Amino acid sequence: MEIVPNWHPLLVHFTIALYAGSSVLFIFGYFLFKNDWKEKFYTTAYINLWGGALMTVFTVAAGIYAYNTVQHDAPSHLAMTDHKNWALVTAVFFWSVALWSIYNYRKGKVISLYFVIVMLIGVGMLGVTGFKGGEIVYRHGLGVMSLPQNGGEGHEHNHGEVTERDHGTKKIPDNHDDGEAEPHAHDEGETAPHAHEDKKSEKQKHSETEHEHISSL
Repeated sequence: MEIVPNWHPLLVHFTIALYAGSSVLFIFGYFLFKNDWKEKFYTTAYINLWGGALMTVFTVAAGIYAYNTVQHDAPSHLAMTDHKNWALVTAVFFWSVALWSIYNYRKGKVISLYFVIVMLIGVGMLGVTGFKGGEIVYRHGLGVMSLPQNGGEGHEHNHGEVTERDHGTKKIPDNHDDGEAEPHAHDEGETAPHAHEDKKSEKQKHSETEHEHISSL
């Protein structure tokens, strides 16, 4: 299976999820729960933190490989370097926190508010690092496959669907002009135009003939 540019985009999401989940569990355990539930949350938070620290080793290695192999220009190189520096600092920060947590766990020390605050700082650094990583992909287009060129005929998303506007409760097409009545087409089988005018003229002629006959008398 080919992953563009390599395994770094896949591994980094596991790292973020494990660190973020660990921080949330430490916060819930410290502020919301007591006794047995607090210990359960702390235990799960430790596992996520240590798993994230282990995953970070592979994530950083894949990221450095991508940094040295992905084609880029001068502006994108600066963005890549900025992301790499933030990533290395954040990785070292969490490795240090992981070692600190191992020490606390083995000594049986209670999680302090200071430790929770440090975890939140680490998550903030992780968020900035992830944002900068997204910038080099979505703004600079690094590590992605190019889109087709626009040299050929354009593709139109018109599949014969009629767009409609909502006029009250009735749907009418967009090309319908408001206030303009549609012409009524007569079918060939409809009744021919009425001939009342012809009958009326015949009756009028008959009256005029009778009037002339009376006048002659």
